[in-house]
Amino acid sequence: MKLTSRTRKNCYVIGLLAIVSIFLFLGFAIASSEGGHAATTDRGKDLLWRTMNFVLLAGVLIYLLRKPVVQALESKRRQIKDQLTDLERRRREAEERISEYNEKLARLDREVEKIIAEYGRQGEALKAKIIEEAKVAAQKLQEQARKEIEREFQEAKQRLRAEIAEGAVHMAEELIKKHITDEDQERLIEQYLTKVVATSW
Repeated sequence: MKLTSRTRKNCYVIGLLAIVSIFLFLGFAIASSEGGHAATTDRGKDLLWRTMNFVLLAGVLIYLLRKPVVQALESKRRQIKDQLTDLERRRREAEERISEYNEKLARLDREVEKIIAEYGRQGEALKAKIIEEAKVAAQKLQEQARKEIEREFQEAKQRLRAEIAEGAVHMAEELIKKHITDEDQERLIEQYLTKVVATSW
């Protein structure tokens, strides 16, 4: 609470009177304790002059120092008030930043959930695509294998026929060699030539 100039002056006057009263009381107490009227008067005067000098010095000091002291106290009060105001402002700013960070974290959590869900959907689509491609590839492999088996079967069949034909010719040659005589050979040659000549005419 800021003191008015009148209140400050009243405080100074009361303080000054209190100091004077204390010193006067102490002076008279010391003088009365030592005894003797003359001694009391001399000592009382001495104490009175000292008290007056002290009061005058105290008054001058109070007059000279009261403004700087009051200004220093007022400056300190304003400084403390400014510091409290600044601390309150910083506290509000910190609370606002914390609120903003919490909101950003909440938005980030929602974005992460969306990304995870999107990747989940993409993963399912990719899984279905991979399965479909695998089915197509399996069908192609099956078709290629069927064609390869068919080709190998036909080749084996042709080789078998060739081997059978070759074996039959060989067996026929062997049978002919065993059962046909020279006369039969001559007769067959003549019949063949006769057919050739008849055909050419």
